[in-house]
Order: sequence, then structure tokens, then C-alpha cells
Amino acid sequence: MGILAWIIFGALAGWVASLLAGTNEQQGCILNIVVGIVGAFLGGLLVQLFTGSGFNFEFDITSFIVAVIGALVLLFIVNFVRRST
Repeated sequence: MGILAWIIFGALAGWVASLLAGTNEQQGCILNIVVGIVGAFLGGLLVQLFTGSGFNFEFDITSFIVAVIGALVLLFIVNFVRRST
């Protein structure tokens, strides 16, 4: 995927994850993009750990679901760290 596609994909995944996690009011568009892109990477790593095979990100529903799950995991980790400090 090109950089523009990663930004759009990350923004959508981060936004959906923030809606599901209830953190949408606390973060803006830029943070949604960052959370979505990092979440997509984290989701890909989790898929590799659990399945033992590589995961190829494409602009499809499977990659979107993996990115949202990864973004949710990232948001829960960040919220846990915020609460513990």
C-alpha cells in the first residue's frame, strides 16, 4: 500500500477502534491515524504469533478487522498505563 492508503486505512481503523473503546472524544484525527497505523502493525504481529504464518496487509476487510483489533489492544494498553500512573 502507498503512504496515502496507509494514512486513510489507519485513520479509519483508529477511528472505529476509538469508537469501540469509548475514547473518541479524548483523541483527534491525528491520534486516530497514529493509533490505526500502529494498531495495524500490532495486529499483524499478533496474527503472526497466534497462527505462525505471515500476514500480508491488503486493503480488504480482513486487514481492516486485524487493524481494528490491533488498535483496540493498543488503546487498552495505553489506557491501562494511564490509569496506573
